[in-house]
Amino acid sequence: MRNLLLTAASALALSTAVIAPASQAQTSEVETQAQEDVNSQLSAFFKDYDDQELAHSPTSKAYRGIRDADYGKWDDPSDAAEVAQYERGQAALARMEAEFDEAELSEASQLSYRLFQARGERASNAFPFRHNAYIFDQMNGAQSQIPAFLINIHRVSSKADAEAYVSRLDAAGPLIAALVAQSAERADKGIIVPDWVFPYVIADAKNVISGAPFADGEDSPIYADLKKKVADLDIPEAEKSDLVARGAAAMINSLKPAYQKLIAEMERQQAVAVDGDGIWRFPDGAAYYAERLQNYTTTNLSADEIHQIGLDNVARIHGLMRQIMADVGFEGSLQDFFEHLRSSDEFYYDTREAYLADVDAKLAAMTAKLPEFFNTLPKAPLVIKPVEAFREKSGGKAFYNGPAPDGSRPGTYYVNLYNLRSMSKTELEALAYHEGLPGHHLQRSIQTELGDLPPFRRFGGWTAYTEGWGLYSEELGKDMGFYEDPYSDFGRLGMELWRACRLVVDTGIHHKRWSREQAIQYLTDNTPNPEGDIRKAIERYVVYPGQATAYMIGKLKILELRARAQDALGDKFTMGAFHDVVLKSGPVPLDILEERVDAWIADRG
Repeated sequence: MRNLLLTAASALALSTAVIAPASQAQTSEVETQAQEDVNSQLSAFFKDYDDQELAHSPTSKAYRGIRDADYGKWDDPSDAAEVAQYERGQAALARMEAEFDEAELSEASQLSYRLFQARGERASNAFPFRHNAYIFDQMNGAQSQIPAFLINIHRVSSKADAEAYVSRLDAAGPLIAALVAQSAERADKGIIVPDWVFPYVIADAKNVISGAPFADGEDSPIYADLKKKVADLDIPEAEKSDLVARGAAAMINSLKPAYQKLIAEMERQQAVAVDGDGIWRFPDGAAYYAERLQNYTTTNLSADEIHQIGLDNVARIHGLMRQIMADVGFEGSLQDFFEHLRSSDEFYYDTREAYLADVDAKLAAMTAKLPEFFNTLPKAPLVIKPVEAFREKSGGKAFYNGPAPDGSRPGTYYVNLYNLRSMSKTELEALAYHEGLPGHHLQRSIQTELGDLPPFRRFGGWTAYTEGWGLYSEELGKDMGFYEDPYSDFGRLGMELWRACRLVVDTGIHHKRWSREQAIQYLTDNTPNPEGDIRKAIERYVVYPGQATAYMIGKLKILELRARAQDALGDKFTMGAFHDVVLKSGPVPLDILEERVDAWIADRG
């Protein structure tokens, strides 16, 4: 269709030239209209592709706030479904390249074209390793994702929504059974988590099916959530009672036996778990790790190069920390100062309420300051919530869930307050800036609110960009005048140090064959973080190979590009304009981000 339109436009211009000389303005108008037509067709192509993929993913619809006939369903967990999704993506890429000429597109459409290509290449690189992913671990898996989804994502504002909730409870049993079978098959082929992971998974699973209606005691988290959501509906009491009763029956008859089978399978695997923490022990472990590093960093850096970047930055940050240590008058080695921060009560909160109050205060002050550094601000509100009890023991220390594009769900900054000795006062400020403002909430909200971008750009992501922005935001807070307390500034450096150390320990575990204990010792020797924090972090890196390297690699690139722009533009440089260049494209690979900043520098220079 595109070529036909262009051919018609060319013929029109030619015939006009034969009959009477066309004005340059007329020719330009025809060309402009032709390009607009092509760009519109490309936008329609991306929209059709997104609609196609949403039709296969009820959970993706729910995250976007879409409630339709699929609202009571889960995604198909089968390998056949994963293969089909991959093939649809590759077919769509081939169609795009066959039907559209990149050179004939606008600048904005060319970027979408290139990003769709990059997305397809990333999927192609990952596809051969799809069976290497763990089905259940302490960071991921249906054992915690199902209740978290129902409680936080499945919204209920009508009887139909509540019916869909009950339907999802019924369907959770077969979903978990399919995943348990996949986990067993992979374990038998050597794709099995280390033995220390199983107690976390088992404990989370038991937490979900503890309490009413599974047994005597307080309501389980899911049951309490269902009852509250149904109670808030404006429907007759008899209908409310019926919904709750059917939900309880689904929990007992579908959810409980599925979780029991999951627990039994985890206990079976634990008995045969192999030694070694890194994925180097997989049959194709070296190639798999190389793919993971490329996927997460969007670079071609090798494991050895990333390891060395980590070591170099650890040394740099240690030097900055020693300056603060001298400023506060501490006498002793840097490691002595680390131990002082780990063990002194003054650096920890006594109550969850006190921690949350300080987070609120810091983010309120940051919100007031944002307009001085950003031309574009998020519309979606931000809320702060503790991680729910059923998953707090195994969950990460902090994370963020983005808002729904229709405004029905705010952005949420989750803090894990299970162990207050893992949540130092010194790190509170940097952590809030990373996960909240100007970090993930600002970036992800702006991305979601870029209504003129194709859906795959509004809702997709590149880890080095997204997490690089989060880490960059921690340091940006200092540029904005925060971290007035030197201990808080030390905490900021501690968080940057943490990400530098990640480059060392992630490559150490998965490439250099370090044990979990070796990696824990490295963080103990080189960071001020408490023992519980360190152990949980290393356990995360073991089951999430490569992901932890994205943060520092992404931040270093953003800082490099900002410094380049400041040097080149001088007085013409403004933070607001630079941040628009970074944010208003949505997430992109780091090489494309560099091209965009360089083009902006050339245009303004």
